[in-house]
Amino acid sequence: MIGMLEVIDGGIGNGIQDAGRFGFRHMGITVSGWLDPLLARCANALVGNGPDCACIEIRGAGPTLGVRHGRVRVAVAGDMTLTVHRANGQSFPLPAWESLVLDPQDALETGFLAGGTAYLAVGGGVATPLQLGSRSTYQRARIGGVNGHLLASGDVLPCGALGRNERREYQAPPWQHVQGAVRVMLGPQDGHFKPESLQLLLSSEYQVTPQMDRMGMRLDGPALAHIRPEAADIVSDGVTPGVIQVPGNGLPIILLADCQTVGGYPKIATVISADLPRLAQLKPGQTVRFCAVSAVEARAARAESEERWCAWVQQLTYGLHNASSVGDDVDAFWNAAG
Repeated sequence: MIGMLEVIDGGIGNGIQDAGRFGFRHMGITVSGWLDPLLARCANALVGNGPDCACIEIRGAGPTLGVRHGRVRVAVAGDMTLTVHRANGQSFPLPAWESLVLDPQDALETGFLAGGTAYLAVGGGVATPLQLGSRSTYQRARIGGVNGHLLASGDVLPCGALGRNERREYQAPPWQHVQGAVRVMLGPQDGHFKPESLQLLLSSEYQVTPQMDRMGMRLDGPALAHIRPEAADIVSDGVTPGVIQVPGNGLPIILLADCQTVGGYPKIATVISADLPRLAQLKPGQTVRFCAVSAVEARAARAESEERWCAWVQQLTYGLHNASSVGDDVDAFWNAAG
């Protein structure tokens, strides 16, 4: 069955994202996708989706959505509270980390997210058209999402719809990212910096500035000196989310999901994949520290992250509105997760 949501208010900074758009970087098209894949997968699990379904990434003032067709299950993973407005005039808060089925003419109002990132998942996933194999919004190229733009009033979002009698709901404790220094692997152009700069990067505290978006974040703190002025520029080569570029002013820039495919600043280090999701939760004014790890340690950290997420999934609980099919639902989720 097909469900249909209408965007009553697009909010600020909200777009449709999935796992990303792979295989086109040689054409200059970025991967995009979720800034915090682990949190997005949590949101999908809360509505019974497979882990790669498209959902709404919330980065500021959340959207308000109205159900125009079908019955739609919704849930938010993140630090915010929602308000449900039933068609009969009843309104009540919906906590994050709990799902709820909305009926036709119901509305869901999400609040303001004070920095960081949250994800709003809908049953069956947001089913906007695929473009180059992904539904992810890449606003700079105007592809993905709804005509390549962030959510706006009047947009229509197709999704899945539930059967008439299904009222089972899902809930789980909030996901917790690991704490401590953000782990990096040095290079590939760490030779462009004075040895003391490498030590400075790993021993200093940097502050996240307001100059941040899905493309990257600028940090403020001790400047990192290049071995000579001309070493602040390189022949443009490939970059990827997580690389830490350092321009001539010596202040690091961490690239994120919508980063360009090539860049001309030397890269002193790269954030490991296990810690990339943590960057999505940093807010302006917060501080971050770095520590260096080996490739072996980076692979182990990634495996540990997956193990922690699988353990979180096991904490999902289900309301017994339709107890006979709960086991089937769990099996379906794990089959979709591979």
